[in-house]
Amino acid sequence: MIGDPTIIVPKPTGAESTVPDAPPLSRHIAETVQAVVQLHADHRLRSTRVEKVVDRWTAALGRPSSIIWLVCVVTFWVGMNLLLRHVGYVTIDRPPFPWLNNALAVSGLVVLILILSTQRRADQLADVREQITLELASLTERKVAKVIDLIEELRRDSPHLTDRVDHEAREMAERKHPGEMLGVIKETHEEIVAQHREGAPDS
Repeated sequence: MIGDPTIIVPKPTGAESTVPDAPPLSRHIAETVQAVVQLHADHRLRSTRVEKVVDRWTAALGRPSSIIWLVCVVTFWVGMNLLLRHVGYVTIDRPPFPWLNNALAVSGLVVLILILSTQRRADQLADVREQITLELASLTERKVAKVIDLIEELRRDSPHLTDRVDHEAREMAERKHPGEMLGVIKETHEEIVAQHREGAPDS
């Protein structure tokens, strides 16, 4: 049917799946999902080769198996040097194992840099999400204010509806600038802090 507002999810080919067929997605839902996927895809495509390598290393080090490997390596190193010392051979790293301590310190610094680099890229994506959320919230506020204004205008012009003054609807129809709301939030926060300081007992 031409102009069908739904999108059908294709069925998996090959063996029959035991999972029940997913219901068709509405077009606006499918477009929203596609926009979110495209946002993450663009973020990955803008990544450099070094950033991708860092992400892979960070993901590998973040697995629980990394702790097991680290404990095994440290145990093997300490045990090997103690055994060599016990049988009379020259040890590679004598207690208190300065080489091992230096290696762990350098490894910790490398892991810290990897985590900070990965977190920086994650913050970039989070900033884009927050900006989109703010823009959508502002756009939604404008649409709601316009709808309320149209309803109020319809009520004033329609002879079948009682004309009355609704102060709350009039206030809701007025658009609020984000800067004004931010100023009110800051002033309210300062007042609450001041009241808390005045009510707090002297130490």
